[in-house]
Amino acid sequence: MQKVKMLVSGKVQGVGFRYFVIITARELGILGRVWNNDDGTVGIYAQTDHPEALTKFTATIRGEASAKRKLPPFAKVTYVESTPAQFHDFTTFDVTY
Repeated sequence: MQKVKMLVSGKVQGVGFRYFVIITARELGILGRVWNNDDGTVGIYAQTDHPEALTKFTATIRGEASAKRKLPPFAKVTYVESTPAQFHDFTTFDVTY
């Protein structure tokens, strides 16, 4: 099982970015959660047994042109930090408010 914690910077709050992350994760079979941080960043826990799904998920979150799904029109990702992490196993992918 691969598990990562992602920190996403840019214009990612108030523009539908978390909903975009949820849809993308569910399409790729990624489990975890997404939340807003007080500093304007978005945090993501992502886990999967399929490394290629995590690679696609990360590329999509970064807004890379090769990704199938495009970022919401008003979102702009300037930086994504992804680090291996340890957290409890998730059974779904949801937003934390």
